[in-house]
Amino acid sequence: MSRRPLIAVVSSLALAAVALTGCAPAAAPQNTTPAASLTLGYFDNVTHAPALVGLHENLFTDALGTTAFSTQIFNAGPAEIEALAAGAIDAGYIGSSPAINSYLASKGESLVVVSGVTSGGAALVVRDGITTAADLTGKTLATPQLGNTQDVALRTWLTEQGYKVNLDGTGDVSISPSENADTLTLFKDGKIDGAWVPEPWASRLAIEAGGHVLVNEADLWPNGAFPTTLLVVSKKYYDSYPATVAALVAANVSAIQWITDNPTTAPAVINDVLNKDTGKTLKDNVLASALSNVTFTWDPIASAIPTLLEHAVTTEISKGGSLSGLLQLSILNAHLKSLGLPEVSEGDLK
Repeated sequence: MSRRPLIAVVSSLALAAVALTGCAPAAAPQNTTPAASLTLGYFDNVTHAPALVGLHENLFTDALGTTAFSTQIFNAGPAEIEALAAGAIDAGYIGSSPAINSYLASKGESLVVVSGVTSGGAALVVRDGITTAADLTGKTLATPQLGNTQDVALRTWLTEQGYKVNLDGTGDVSISPSENADTLTLFKDGKIDGAWVPEPWASRLAIEAGGHVLVNEADLWPNGAFPTTLLVVSKKYYDSYPATVAALVAANVSAIQWITDNPTTAPAVINDVLNKDTGKTLKDNVLASALSNVTFTWDPIASAIPTLLEHAVTTEISKGGSLSGLLQLSILNAHLKSLGLPEVSEGDLK
């Protein structure tokens, strides 16, 4: 989709979004005036590739028009949630577990999910000599941050294998939250035995550090589908600036379409943004491997979210509660309808 049609669609979408949100459990946004500014959080991960492409192709700035646009980069979801709660960012690309936990802790007042982004793209990569779950006794594994999406996934899987794991990192298997770049170094140095991480870090551990995939998280879900990354907006911002949220959602859809339409160009674009952000790029084989393990979709896969909550409760990351109203997809569905695309479901989370 070209940029000019995107702007036109967003202009007409704001009014449609306001009308449609009236049926949602949360207070219906009414203001059609664009916000003065929007700050977006994201990670330099392949699982956040639509954010990277949106930046490179100016899809966010084109869609947002007069709204000043800025970004902030994070390593893991819990830190991004803190920034969202503090008002340092207004929206963000983030993992499902931190989004769920924040929504429950705030009783629905912290954020809402306005679109899906990515399915798949996370794995447990381990060193040579570890070939089954039974080999993990006494070993040390890393995750990006306590309570992040991969941390909950690892704790859930280990529990299902009969291991006792504690929030302080102790147990039958030690869990050491580490930034992804540090995890790669620790793995190369033999200081950890493996890690449950998102792409491209899973591929980097395997290709650059000699590890192998013990568990591909997609294999644990029906049809391999689960929400690795979601697009969230602070509840206050969502209620106050639906026209700006509509522009953000449209830009995200456009970025996903761009990746789908430009499979040969996308790797170079992703690497270009990574280079600007970090001063480093991914090797071609690493990036190809990472992209082969993810599916970019604006569908948040509502059917998987109650199970993700069960996992968070089982691992004591969350105390549980109602997720009614977490998914606010009327703005997204209005945009999809305007493009002649199928709408996505909120499932039982209306």
